[in-house]
Amino acid sequence: MAFRLFWICCFYLFLGFTQEKEDDLKLNGLFKRISEDNIFKTAGYYNWGSSIIKESDGKYHLFYSRWKKEYGFTGWLTHSEIAHATSNTPAGPWKYKETVLKGRGVGYWDGVTAHNPKIKYFEGKFYLYYIATNMGGKEYTENELVEIAKVGYNHTNWKILRPNQRTGVAVSNSLNGPWNRMEKPLVEPAGPITTLTVNPAIDRGKDGKYYLVVKGDKPNDKNFVRNQAVAISDRPIGPFAIQEKPVIDYMDTEDMSIWFDENRNRFYGVFHAHNYVGLLTSENGLDWQKANNFVVMEKNIERNDGTSIIPDRMERPFIYHEDGLPKVLTLAIKKGDESYSVFIPIE
Repeated sequence: MAFRLFWICCFYLFLGFTQEKEDDLKLNGLFKRISEDNIFKTAGYYNWGSSIIKESDGKYHLFYSRWKKEYGFTGWLTHSEIAHATSNTPAGPWKYKETVLKGRGVGYWDGVTAHNPKIKYFEGKFYLYYIATNMGGKEYTENELVEIAKVGYNHTNWKILRPNQRTGVAVSNSLNGPWNRMEKPLVEPAGPITTLTVNPAIDRGKDGKYYLVVKGDKPNDKNFVRNQAVAISDRPIGPFAIQEKPVIDYMDTEDMSIWFDENRNRFYGVFHAHNYVGLLTSENGLDWQKANNFVVMEKNIERNDGTSIIPDRMERPFIYHEDGLPKVLTLAIKKGDESYSVFIPIE
């Protein structure tokens, strides 16, 4: 009898373990309609990309990219800055507080622009991951940067700024700063990506290691396909080692944002593939595949008044989760000559 009870207990423990690891996260169909409070615009600026964290006092903090509209939309590569806003809820409304990072100027790896932030709390400190670039030691003036911004992709110096983009991190004891930047980027292109390392996404796994996903170009591909690579470190400031196996290389994807789901004992990551937001998953942070509920949402954001936002571009997806549950999907939206952040509550 005791032997039988032992095996029954083992069976239920095994069943519980397998259920814990089951890929059953479903986000599609759980998004609420948005109100004006869920749209964050800044007069005279393009807003682009969002990352949310909750402080111990219950206040929510948003870190996002913005740059003046006078430079044109391609001014993100030359004049973006990382700003800080606050709210009483993770879905807004948000109020601008301060600008925290800009390009540091000639002589620094992050001399030009500060863009696409991800804010994290690890080991008692706040880590603000971001991307930046430089002119490769070449002298330049502000007027020259403005010219690059307005000409855009066809400017000769765009071909210097784009491949010099890297991911770095600034560290602080407080969300209010000061932010201490690292003097070198976190990781260089290698393995499944070439040219650049941008658009960071990071979380700590169950093994205590830090898994950083970055985007680069797919090697030996003439069709300008972007690849995602994963780099691993024992510390949130690195050094990070890029792994040979790509996160995903069978479709053109951008802007991964990952988190470790402690309820399911696995990683998840959202990304955009131009016309929809997709969901990937991994049990170990290295081997990624499409989640069972792969398509998170199509390119259609419903409003409370029955109308919809059909964006020209819908990028930079980020899932804010609290107590292990997804609470808000944030998206960067471009429509016409406006770009802004949308915060979609999740039921």
